Amino acid sequence: MSDRTQDIELRLLIEAIYLQYSYDFRDYSGSSLKRRIVHAMGQFDCASISELQARIIHDPSAFMQLLQFLTIPVSEMFRDPSYFLALRQEVVPFLRTYPSLKLWVAGCSTGEEVYSLAILLHEEGLLERSIIYATDINPRSLDKAKRGIFPIDNMRLYSENYQRAGGKGSLSDYYTAAYDGALFERFLCANVTFADHSLATDSVFSETQFISCRNVLIYFNKTLQDRAFGLFHESLGHRAFLGLGSKESLDFSAYAGRFEALNRQERVFRKL
Repeated sequence: MSDRTQDIELRLLIEAIYLQYSYDFRDYSGSSLKRRIVHAMGQFDCASISELQARIIHDPSAFMQLLQFLTIPVSEMFRDPSYFLALRQEVVPFLRTYPSLKLWVAGCSTGEEVYSLAILLHEEGLLERSIIYATDINPRSLDKAKRGIFPIDNMRLYSENYQRAGGKGSLSDYYTAAYDGALFERFLCANVTFADHSLATDSVFSETQFISCRNVLIYFNKTLQDRAFGLFHESLGHRAFLGLGSKESLDFSAYAGRFEALNRQERVFRKL
């Protein structure tokens, strides 16, 4: 099969997904989507993208299985510890000045970043007056995030990340080990609202003081990136904060002039 034929099949599949299930991947990076779909074809034992399309259009459970390939539900607690250290040292002092806080973790995946942020806020005395919105388009990922159970084998790495991120105690203070899993304390997500939300199709739902959206925008094309930045700009209050992933930037976006860098190296920006 030629690359051109496969590209046509890919476009038809993405359009079919949008029409049938209202999940909009039309402005995701084409090369990234293609790699994931080709990988999924092997798992589904499909010889072509068209064959995969016929299967998922008629079988919602197969589509939900495919969604796991399309959204890459991979995360890590205190991922890029220097980012969380920058939040602790440079953003928290401003957040302290608010009587109440609303924070948004956009594209929260299976929740590791949500619990990391909750721990940071708890240690800085801000968790009780905070509401955290944790959103994703993958319902299976959201279910895992709500449960707050992560593989016990990951705790050594997560603990190292936590210490490097300026942790004030021990990560083990926040979880109970059971059945090869680490169950995180329920108080951490008492003020967390987990919700289905798409940066491609949905709108802003609340004014926030801080948004963290990391390792999500790299999978969008420029049009969708600008849409996401528009949502963030609209959601953020006056002089509020936006954190991006290490490979993401506001530079050259339609909103480059509407934010200033608080810590450019750690991709932490402040709304002008």
